[in-house]
Amino acid sequence: MSIDRGRPSRFQDRVMVVTGAAQGIGRRVAERAAMEGARLALVDRADYVKELAEELRRQSIDSIALQADLETWEGAEDVMQRTREHFGRIDILINNVGGTIWAKPYGHYEPAQIESEIRRSLFPTLWCCRAALPHLLETQGNIVNVSSVATRGVNRVPYAAAKGGVNALTVALAIDYADAGVRINATAPGGTEAPPRLTPRNNDTQSEQEKAWYQQLVDQTTASSLMHRYGTLDEQAGPILFLASDDASYITGTVMPVAGGDLG
Repeated sequence: MSIDRGRPSRFQDRVMVVTGAAQGIGRRVAERAAMEGARLALVDRADYVKELAEELRRQSIDSIALQADLETWEGAEDVMQRTREHFGRIDILINNVGGTIWAKPYGHYEPAQIESEIRRSLFPTLWCCRAALPHLLETQGNIVNVSSVATRGVNRVPYAAAKGGVNALTVALAIDYADAGVRINATAPGGTEAPPRLTPRNNDTQSEQEKAWYQQLVDQTTASSLMHRYGTLDEQAGPILFLASDDASYITGTVMPVAGGDLG
């Protein structure tokens, strides 16, 4: 994406950490924040995050690529420390790591799969909020967590539980830190159209039954949206960046559904 310097600069010189930045919603958030002047720490497990950082640097955007396993405290803490060392501050954290790994009725999940879903879609947000807080208290910055309306979805109980945890974390953390001037909000995306994943969430070969269970998920997602469609990456990135900006300076502790009228 080419950076248009003519756009309003809501994030001029703000240091923004974007997790899950290699693809999908995270990448689009980073690209659009760059258009508005942000200095970016792009975080992902995948090598592809380096390509995005290089692309942005070629357009004179101050950005770094940080590879880390955010399912661990050590990974999250290291990311925030390295961001602070490079930029001298942290103003905004966008927690975007997560996503359904398997789709099936709860009784068909193996215990290890349940744990994997929770580690994938709750712990990166939990750890990154904790690791970023000391830095955000210095700058009176803010956090936007990417949750999901799938807390009321079909065939993904562990994922729904993880995202329900993200919603609770968002509100509880906002209560704790409102007096300190740190805002914490979340968006709850519905189904989102995106290019094929560069790194699949799992490499399992799907059985016909598993394909049918996944199709139930897709059908329920579009049926529960008043617009009866998936959203676009830009339709997800826009609300995230609104909540991260000073335009939302009087909003905290809010989980905003971005799902075509599906309130989750």
